[in-house]
Amino acid sequence: MATRILGIDPGSRVTGYAILEDHNRSVHSPCCDIIKLTGITDPHDRLRQLYTEITSIISQFQPQMCAIETPVYGKDPLAMLKLGRAQAAIIMAILHNNLPLYEYYPKAVKKAITGSGNASKSQVAYMLQKMVTISEKKLTNDATDALAVAWCHHQKMSDPSFRKNADTETLRTGSRRNNWSSFVEDNPERIRKP
Repeated sequence: MATRILGIDPGSRVTGYAILEDHNRSVHSPCCDIIKLTGITDPHDRLRQLYTEITSIISQFQPQMCAIETPVYGKDPLAMLKLGRAQAAIIMAILHNNLPLYEYYPKAVKKAITGSGNASKSQVAYMLQKMVTISEKKLTNDATDALAVAWCHHQKMSDPSFRKNADTETLRTGSRRNNWSSFVEDNPERIRKP
């Protein structure tokens, strides 16, 4: 039986999503696209539309689990608030459909694909094209990021300790460390020294 993962890169105006399937070690993506909300001016209507679109994608592709990228910081507090609301709408759609949900930090996603948490988007896209058979030829950055999140979870699932020894927090976040410890390790340049 094929394993099907829905990967999501949340955004308040553009959200990337991708389906990653592994069937007998043949990994491909039958769908890798974006949800554009730029034409919707009311922020609440955007959230409603995002919830509806994610619910529709889940209904159409029937993934067994979902992986979502978790933003860790931003320079603009208002932008982070909007992004957090979009992420919440996506999470609610996933949970409403009773699917397991896993969250990954951006650096963890990049590291799972390239071996470096500081890889560029072009490096991530290049590696994904080598590892995954992709239906679409031209992908936006948001769609590629969503596929990267799905691939990161696919890699985590292949780790024997993931299912046997992981506690609930590990399953939900993809990390045994607490959020601050992970943030400090992944973002040393953001730490101010006395």
